[in-house]
Amino acid sequence: MPTFRTKKLVCEWIRSGEKTIELRRGRSIDGDTITFLSGRGERMKGRILGKHEGKLEDVLTTVTYSKIVPTAKSFDEALAFIKRIYPLTESIFTIYEFQLDEK
Repeated sequence: MPTFRTKKLVCEWIRSGEKTIELRRGRSIDGDTITFLSGRGERMKGRILGKHEGKLEDVLTTVTYSKIVPTAKSFDEALAFIKRIYPLTESIFTIYEFQLDEK
């Protein structure tokens, strides 16, 4: 089961439902549930609806960028945000499309 630590801003996007795709560097992690942990000890769980792995340019598209970085006004703005987190983008990335469990 994928478990990911998130920054406060990202946690707020997830909680509000604005963010429905998580992007992580590396190969896909087995499991059909996903858990997000915040620095404040908050835990959100959900169901993985789909996964796709590949180069960053394969998984970050004009269709997915706003579901990964909801505040991005353009693909380039989303890419710049991601490159601040992952300066080296020459590896494999995985996107996890998810839906949070009902509370």
